[in-house]
Amino acid sequence: MSIAISEIFGPTIQGEGRLIGMPTVFVRTGGCDFRCSWCDTLYAVEPRFKADWRPMDAGGVLAEVNRLSGGEPILVTLSGGNPALQPLTELLRLGHGQGHAFAMETQGSKAQAWFGMLDHLTLSPKPPSSGMAFNRERFEACLAAAGADTQVSLKLVIADEADYRWARALAADYPQLPLVLQPCNPTPATPEQPELTTDPERLNARLRWLVEKVTADRWYRARVLPQLHVLIWNNERGV
Repeated sequence: MSIAISEIFGPTIQGEGRLIGMPTVFVRTGGCDFRCSWCDTLYAVEPRFKADWRPMDAGGVLAEVNRLSGGEPILVTLSGGNPALQPLTELLRLGHGQGHAFAMETQGSKAQAWFGMLDHLTLSPKPPSSGMAFNRERFEACLAAAGADTQVSLKLVIADEADYRWARALAADYPQLPLVLQPCNPTPATPEQPELTTDPERLNARLRWLVEKVTADRWYRARVLPQLHVLIWNNERGV
């Protein structure tokens, strides 16, 4: 079965979540079941860009990962869009056989049996500011599919006070999951404005606001992190 690929790039570093700073090659799939209001990867989401996506088999994807990594084992980050919509069993099987580790981020809207083959799974349900609704049944199906052998963490994007209150309530229901909070990029690039640069003062103001909220509330379980790649490269693609 073919995998819809938007782009494969790296090595770079993981800019978000529990594995922030780790060297990685990104495999970004095309297609998504969500349309978040502040999405920064619309080119991998909207059907109007489908002509730019390449159908590739698992061997072809892994060959490109190996070319980029110089043939050395590396962390492979599966991203999107929503990579949970893709048939990734064979890629995981072949990649593990060559020593690669696999991490994936998804909103938790679609469970797959192959979640249990991942080394790391980041579940990132979307807050009210996204315009998308949280489905607890689907989220918990994703947790169950990951099983005991996959390291699962919870990453929540925060844009405003309503998002913060929602995140506190949701995280309280899943105390077993390592928790990362991340401020929303206030000016993400779009396909129409690919060179749009984010405002570092606004970005840092959101980060400071979130840090102050967490520390004032003594929410000591939460880890607050920036989008590291945005701080380093702004809204550039392929990094």
